[in-house]
Amino acid sequence: MNKIVLATGNKGKVAEFSYLFNQYNIEVKPQSEFDVPDVPETGTTFVENAIIKARHASKLTGLPAIADDSGLVVTALKGEPGIYSARYAGEHGNDKANYEKLLKNLKDVDQRSAKFVCTLVFMLHADDPTPIICEGEWVGEINHKPVGLDGFGYDPVFYVPSENKTAAQLEKSVKNSISHRGKALSLLMQKIQQSI
Repeated sequence: MNKIVLATGNKGKVAEFSYLFNQYNIEVKPQSEFDVPDVPETGTTFVENAIIKARHASKLTGLPAIADDSGLVVTALKGEPGIYSARYAGEHGNDKANYEKLLKNLKDVDQRSAKFVCTLVFMLHADDPTPIICEGEWVGEINHKPVGLDGFGYDPVFYVPSENKTAAQLEKSVKNSISHRGKALSLLMQKIQQSI
């Protein structure tokens, strides 16, 4: 198993996963290379949505699939934007509008703790009854204004106290070693290697 379809059309996620998978000698191809359309994310949790996406990509390609469902969970907003992180401001994937809405909703809030959550699902085939599911978390705070040019999504407003920087200011290698996605992928690869 040296080729896996990545069930996402998000260019930022594709770039991050390609970088992360290099160390495992596994070729990850985004679903767009197989003309796989996005599937409606009808789940109410990160796990449900990741399973929906992995099954869809595996079914249409015949390949093992990895799907990620991730987002930002803000304590003061009762978990918002959560599973709606990519479409928080209405239009899917408008990063700037999403984090501007978040900053507006936190305008008069002092308690700004938040975490990024990443749920990864690996399916050997579309009917896999025992998908491998792993989750990673990255705890931080919401900055009062966007800072930094790298990354994507909420990275410019996600402040990482241990680094004294936002996620958008971190070097790629640092971010991938401490991020929710990096942690989840490390766990997932351990489980995949144990199961094959």
